[in-house]
Amino acid sequence: MPKKKTKVRRKKSKYKHLIINKKKYYFYRIEWADITGDSGHATKDEFEKFKPSVMTTYGYLFSKDRKTIRTFASYENNDELFSDRNVFPVGCIIKMDKVSV
Repeated sequence: MPKKKTKVRRKKSKYKHLIINKKKYYFYRIEWADITGDSGHATKDEFEKFKPSVMTTYGYLFSKDRKTIRTFASYENNDELFSDRNVFPVGCIIKMDKVSV
């Protein structure tokens, strides 16, 4: 008896992503520490309360290695052109979460 062909269904990703030239880029929410500066006078107590700003960035993860994380937020639909780009030192990243669909 001939075997019945069964269609293989791919599991849909539960994370927001896009595909450019057959490469998948996932969308992330990134919390990171930024330098805070002040050129005014301050007491010791005021200075000790001075903390870095905690920033939030949303973007597609372009690449990640031991030293840097690269993201983009805008892109050309028909080509590999990326805009609104950021490069974060890994040491300033507090938290990274993939955004669910």
